[in-house]
Amino acid sequence: MSLYRNTAFLFKGLREFTKSGYTSASKSFDASALEVDMSSQAFMITGANSGIGKAAAVALAKKGGTVHMVCRNTERGEAAKQEIIDDSGNQNIHLHIVDMSDPKKVFQFASEFVESGKPLNVLVNNAGCMVNDREVTADGLEKNFATNTMGTYLLTTTLIPCLSQQPFKPRVITVSSGGMYTQKLDLTNLQSDNGSFDGTMVYAHQKRQQIIMTEQWAKKFPEIHFSVMHPGWADTPAVRTSMPGFYNSMKNKLRTPEEGADTIVWLAVAEAAVNQPSGQFYLDRKPQSTHLSLAWTRSKPEEEEKLMTVVEEMAKKFKM
Repeated sequence: MSLYRNTAFLFKGLREFTKSGYTSASKSFDASALEVDMSSQAFMITGANSGIGKAAAVALAKKGGTVHMVCRNTERGEAAKQEIIDDSGNQNIHLHIVDMSDPKKVFQFASEFVESGKPLNVLVNNAGCMVNDREVTADGLEKNFATNTMGTYLLTTTLIPCLSQQPFKPRVITVSSGGMYTQKLDLTNLQSDNGSFDGTMVYAHQKRQQIIMTEQWAKKFPEIHFSVMHPGWADTPAVRTSMPGFYNSMKNKLRTPEEGADTIVWLAVAEAAVNQPSGQFYLDRKPQSTHLSLAWTRSKPEEEEKLMTVVEEMAKKFKM
């Protein structure tokens, strides 16, 4: 990462991604945008047992929505499910145990969900992974890539038939990270097997990949509204464990999980959100540029199309 990108990203983050950035941005929010009854809508949220995912699940459950929690750990998932029911008074909360780093299990789950005929109006790709030492899964995938890119790709594309059947325009929301501003797509190193391994930069590169996937899906599936968002810098268990240095230096400036989840909820329920063009990147309910000025992180259109081809080819062996 260049010194310029690092410096520009830090200044932008301190100004916009912190709690004070949210406080400033929220002054222009339309409070009525979230005053909606979602009792006829079904939502699926990955990583819904803690942090931003759980905050979004609580907010959507309070609006009457049916919530499908996709979690890795049964014990933590069950505890979070009960807490969401208790907090919201909504009994229509369902737990699905799926490890998003296991592509075969992701594809199996999504396929069975489609075959079940259950409705799904909104998919929230929230689960993320930041392993700071390079690990390879049993399927031969770098673990962060397996979760952040392959898991997101397989879940989303497999659920397209289910989403497309809905009478109102369905939505897919992917939770990215401001770290993607520091990274340019590198097709030669998608799984970080070249050069030194830095978990934070690997994660940021995969969040860049999610941005590109969202833009490409928006072109391919116009019947679905796609968006990708940055929750800002929020105080979550994942941040505390994966980025302890960052947390210790920034803990007094971090947003709450609820503040981080606000734009997810807005994108999931607000009429104003679905009236925006599909494929955009959001922070605090507003579309944002996906590149810092003069940072040289833009890719050629053919490179972005190739990313989709490469990931789809990799995904084929897991669709069995």
